[in-house]
Amino acid sequence: MGSTAGSTTPPLQGCIAVVTGASRGAGRGIAVELGAAGATVYVTGRSTRTEPAPNYDELLALSGLSTLPGTIDETAEAVTREGGQGIAVRCDHTRDEDVAQLFDRVQREAGRLDLLVNNAWGGHESFNGVFDAPFWEHPIEHWDTMFDRGVRNHLLASRHAAPMLVRQRRGLVVTTTFWDRDRYLRGNLYYDLAKAAMNRLAFAMAQELRPHGVTSLALSPGWMRTEFVLAGHKTDEAHWQERPALARTESPRYLGRAVAALAADPNVLQKTGRVHRVADLAREYGFTDVDGRQVPAFELDQT
Repeated sequence: MGSTAGSTTPPLQGCIAVVTGASRGAGRGIAVELGAAGATVYVTGRSTRTEPAPNYDELLALSGLSTLPGTIDETAEAVTREGGQGIAVRCDHTRDEDVAQLFDRVQREAGRLDLLVNNAWGGHESFNGVFDAPFWEHPIEHWDTMFDRGVRNHLLASRHAAPMLVRQRRGLVVTTTFWDRDRYLRGNLYYDLAKAAMNRLAFAMAQELRPHGVTSLALSPGWMRTEFVLAGHKTDEAHWQERPALARTESPRYLGRAVAALAADPNVLQKTGRVHRVADLAREYGFTDVDGRQVPAFELDQT
C-alpha cells in the first residue's frame, strides 16, 4: 500500500491505538499514518501548546531552534485531518501514575486497546552534538536519559497495556528502535546498549504474550528526516532534496506506514519477537514513502 488515505474502507477503522512520544519525529509520523488508515489514536507526550517539554535546551541550541517543534495537540489534529480520530493526552512516561492514568482512560473511553507503539525516548535530553567518541568520553548522563527515560518508558507502558491485550487475546505492541543486523552502533556505546535493550525487551515480551495471541516486535527505521535533523541541516521538508547529505533519509511517515501495515495484517503474530526493518516491510507490504520511493534500508558504515 502507498498511503491508506482515500480507501473506501479504511483498513484500521475501529482500531484503538496508543502512540507514546508523539509530539514530533517518529511518533508523529506513526500517529498520522494510523489516522490515515482510520484509527483512533491516543497521542501522548509532554509537549502541549501551552507547555513544551523541558530539558531540550542543549539540543535546541545545537539545532539552531528557538522553540521546541511539535506538540501532542498538533499531532492529534493531524490524525483527525487524515481521517482518524486523534486524542491528545499529556503524559510523562517516566511517571508511573501518569502512565496508569493514561491506560485507565483508554479502558474507560474505548473499552479496549488494539495497538501500543512504544516510542517515548529521553535520549535527546542529553544529546551534546557528539556523534562519535569512545565511551569514556561520553557523559554518564546518557545512561539516565536512554535507560531511565528511554527503555524504562517502554517497559512501563507495556506493563500497563499487557493486561488489556491479554484479556482480549489479541493485539500488537511495537517498539521503535534502531538495528542494523546486530552491528555495533559505533560512536555511542550508551545508544548501542539502549537499542539492544529495547530489541531484547520486544523479544522477551513476545515470549510471554504469544500464548495469549498478542504480538510484540521491534521496528527499525532508517535515518529519518525529523524536525531536529532538518534543522541541523538548515532546511525543511519542502527543500531537503537540495541537501545531498540527506539523500539516504526517509520521512517519519515511512515508519508510520510500516506500523499501519503491521496493524492491518491478520497474520502479524507470525512476526512476533523479531526486529523488522521498515525497508524490508515496504517491499513485503508494498507501501512507499511520501515521495513515492521505497527507501533502501539504512546500513552502517563499518570501515
